[in-house]
Amino acid sequence: MKKFKPQPGFAVLAHKLALDPNATAERRLYSHAGGARAAYNWAVAYVTAVWWQRKAEQSYGIPEEELTAWRSWSLPSLRKAFNEDKRTSPRFAGWWEGNSKEAYNTGLAGASAAFDNYTKSKSGRRKGRTMGIPRFKSKRKARLACRFTTGTIRIEPDGHHVTLPRIGRVRLHENASHLRALADAGHMRILSATARLDRGRWFVSFQVEQKHELAKVARPDAAVGIDLGIKTLAVLADSDGVLGDEPNPRHLDRAQRQLRRASRIVSRRQGPDRRTGQQASKRWEKANQSRNKVHHRVANLREDTLHKMTTRLASEYGTIVVEDLNVAAMGRNRRLSRRIADAAFGEIRRQLTYKTRRRGTRLVVAGRWFPSSKTCSRCGVVKAKLPLSTRVFECDTCGLVLDRDANAGHNLVALAARTTGTGVAGDLDNAPVAESKPRGADRKTRTTRPRRKAQAGRAGGAIPSPRAGKETGDRQQDTRAQLALW
Repeated sequence: MKKFKPQPGFAVLAHKLALDPNATAERRLYSHAGGARAAYNWAVAYVTAVWWQRKAEQSYGIPEEELTAWRSWSLPSLRKAFNEDKRTSPRFAGWWEGNSKEAYNTGLAGASAAFDNYTKSKSGRRKGRTMGIPRFKSKRKARLACRFTTGTIRIEPDGHHVTLPRIGRVRLHENASHLRALADAGHMRILSATARLDRGRWFVSFQVEQKHELAKVARPDAAVGIDLGIKTLAVLADSDGVLGDEPNPRHLDRAQRQLRRASRIVSRRQGPDRRTGQQASKRWEKANQSRNKVHHRVANLREDTLHKMTTRLASEYGTIVVEDLNVAAMGRNRRLSRRIADAAFGEIRRQLTYKTRRRGTRLVVAGRWFPSSKTCSRCGVVKAKLPLSTRVFECDTCGLVLDRDANAGHNLVALAARTTGTGVAGDLDNAPVAESKPRGADRKTRTTRPRRKAQAGRAGGAIPSPRAGKETGDRQQDTRAQLALW
């Protein structure tokens, strides 16, 4: 499938708006999101049933060419099989006509992408952590969402309502007249809409093709280095030598007393038990909802703090330098994991990435092994060791005494002068590197354990082709070359 390319002068953006649905609209939103979850579970069962069947047939000694044929998990194949099954299956026969086709297409597309990710992960073609076999989505824990790509999708002229297929007119919690004005002027075109239940509220996200207009930056020639931390959320050192900081509000720590109280109440109620099939009591549901409200408030406060900080930085500086932190590994520290998660270092970098791109400014990402804290910002000598407990940097060569976070900020902003292009990690010029002492942490020292290759005898062994099938548009694959997955 060809990737969508916006027309010249336009960019693909997203606008997230809060909904205020009435009882009828809310019931339809729940129905569409539930239909997407049901279609996803159907696709997972449809594909994996053949895997189990082939595994059983192999245990009986049936030859490879006589085994049950693979089922393709491409979206066209899943959509065709689902349309044939939904009219006769008692699971869908009574209610599938009440929802838009986009609800079921959302679930099928999600299942197809999940199987693709699993296949690419097992074969080493996908970066990141290893993806497991797609599992069924629980009714209680699944995130409810439905994506609309066809039908009537628009913002009403009054700016206070949106219209979605089969759901109808839904009131907005905020005024979106500015988006309607862009659409009327031809500067914005809606591509899709996604309704999602997030933190106890319904939202709609419009993916639009919008005319790209660069916003003016207050100091386009200035650069700033950002050193993220826990005690202070961010230490800012700009190219003029001015130091600043962003205090860490620690929203989760402040809410611990409320969370402990709410969790005690939940633990005293009769909750669900999957082993015995016990259903949650109404009092448990009410207490759990009260506890969730505390979590939702913490998440909203954190999101508001990070957006304000990143927007202010992106609108002031022409160059921003951040570190490529291994947040996943930092989160495994049992003493600091909660505070690291509350600081949301990865979210800060994500927001700075797209906000600098919108303004046409530059984001420089320092390499993961760049010794920002151990390098002297005056003479450039790198210390051999600098424990995390040492909060003041003292240079043995030039005698500089400075807070370690401020020293790291100065080194990061100095890195901006040695970078080129868009500032990808490692995109450095051939500038002289400061001589470091032995055992310096400016490079990776521990080798990574080689990954074991999947074998037929292990669970999740060789994987069939993700497009094995005869549906139009699918790639043909000889089933004899496919080995058992289990």
